[in-house]
Amino acid sequence: MQHTIQRPSISHAAAQAVVEAAVRAARDTPVAYAVAVVDAGGHLTAFARMDGAPVMAIQVAQDKAYTAAGFGMSTERWHEFIKDDAPLALGAPAGVERLVAFGGGVPIIVDGHVVGGVGVCGGHWSDDVKIAEAGLAALDR
Repeated sequence: MQHTIQRPSISHAAAQAVVEAAVRAARDTPVAYAVAVVDAGGHLTAFARMDGAPVMAIQVAQDKAYTAAGFGMSTERWHEFIKDDAPLALGAPAGVERLVAFGGGVPIIVDGHVVGGVGVCGGHWSDDVKIAEAGLAALDR
């Protein structure tokens, strides 16, 4: 019987690169954002709150990253996943702590493994998605 497993997780350096790339992209907008990266276990690994970003954006960005890493699915897809299922739509957001069901959280997948998640908050959720994806592009270099 195997007693342990090994799980790939994002490094601090890679997490910081995602945050920095997202912040660079955000500077091209009139909006201030919070950007969070969590590891495979959902633990905060890198974070930035731009000057002027709403205080609430701190927690929402972290929860978006947590949701994306925890389910290996973007927070934007969560809305599509639950919208036509009344019990799930009612129960999941209220009953699953830290679950965010609108865009701005994206899983970080490397070699087919979910190694973390990035969450962005500050603008409309559709803009948050764009900034999160710009952050992920740092890993393609």
